[in-house]
Amino acid sequence: MGQQEKVSTSLAGAVSEGISASLAAVDAELDRRYPGDPGTRQPVHTVYVPGNLFEAGTIRSWGDQALAALDEHAPDAASFAAVLGLSDALAEDVHARVRAKLEREPIEDLRVDFEDGYTGADEDRDAARAARLISEAYANGTAAPYVGIRMKCMESAVRDRGIRTTDVFLTGLLENGGLPEGLVLTLPKVTYPEQVSAFVRLLEEFEKAHGLDAGRLGFEIQIETSQSILATDGTAAVARMIGAAEGRATGLHYGTFDYSACLGVSAAYQASDHPAADHAKAIMQVAAAGTGVRVSDGSTNVLPVGSTEHVHEAWRLHYGLTRRALARAYYQGWDMHPGHIPTRYAAVFAFYREGFEAAAKRLSAYANHAGGDVMDEPATAKALSSYLLRGIDCGALDTAEVEALTGMDRAALDRFAAPRRGDLTASAE
Repeated sequence: MGQQEKVSTSLAGAVSEGISASLAAVDAELDRRYPGDPGTRQPVHTVYVPGNLFEAGTIRSWGDQALAALDEHAPDAASFAAVLGLSDALAEDVHARVRAKLEREPIEDLRVDFEDGYTGADEDRDAARAARLISEAYANGTAAPYVGIRMKCMESAVRDRGIRTTDVFLTGLLENGGLPEGLVLTLPKVTYPEQVSAFVRLLEEFEKAHGLDAGRLGFEIQIETSQSILATDGTAAVARMIGAAEGRATGLHYGTFDYSACLGVSAAYQASDHPAADHAKAIMQVAAAGTGVRVSDGSTNVLPVGSTEHVHEAWRLHYGLTRRALARAYYQGWDMHPGHIPTRYAAVFAFYREGFEAAAKRLSAYANHAGGDVMDEPATAKALSSYLLRGIDCGALDTAEVEALTGMDRAALDRFAAPRRGDLTASAE
């Protein structure tokens, strides 16, 4: 053993203690505002179905329609791969996983819509029916992992109607068995943080009325107006909206067409890859980072219907937009039509299958201090494990194959993906 190095200091311990005391309020604020990712599953998409059209068989119907589209326009792995440009190495695996997903779990997140898509004449009845059907679906095991409603917004013209529909729906869930674990509420067209605060008050009053735990009800905020990105004082309003939600915000969802129209983008150019969309989503992403609030991309309105030629064109567009979003860390989007579901899952599965082995080996090398041709840091290990977990959750990856390459079970991956505050900094020292 070598000689132990002498270590000297110049400052009294009271200096460190004083600095820590001066930063105690900041430490508490960091913990409150930036708790990190919740570590729960994030759906890869959200499907909107008008409240007057929602039925008990809606989810299965979407899956069957998606399978029928595959059978008609790309009946085998080779033809599907040719349309999307999948490599030979991925073609069979992705095609098989897409079909299995459509048969097992065609929709990961379903939103019964009482806003833009709703044309019913009796909203009370439809909201109560939605609550009953969703409760029945959870009871018999046919519900999507996440499900809920989009009510009307907090603007004066429709505010009372939005409040009433929320009340009718939530009351109906309680009367039919309780609030499901995967319940999601979506507040659209938010312009001012005060509208978020108002919705928080609504949920607080509902929780008090039924003796629910405070904070039981969370919600997504839809970003569909320019004012939600840049406030009149020049600040990022979306960041203030997250704060106004008082810990209840679970997601920020980008509304492609409302936001584009708000900025005056011509209809022909309203798309999720428009520069205006990229700007808005970048602001949303920075505002949400570390808060536990997740960002979702929007949708394409080009539907894969009609001739095989047109379906293929629409599929290529949707596949490309989805892959583009995934590369930019938007792991969720909206799907508008059953024909979008095959390419949603194809894009997601290809994204995870392509990078799976490299990510697993890098994480294993980091965890075992084995080195390699990439020098990863704790934050990258977090990203690698999160990537693998997302792949497992959606069905792109199998737990066994991930464990075989990483040497880690689900619990170990979770620990890397969601470290406590300070762990990343401490482990890097």
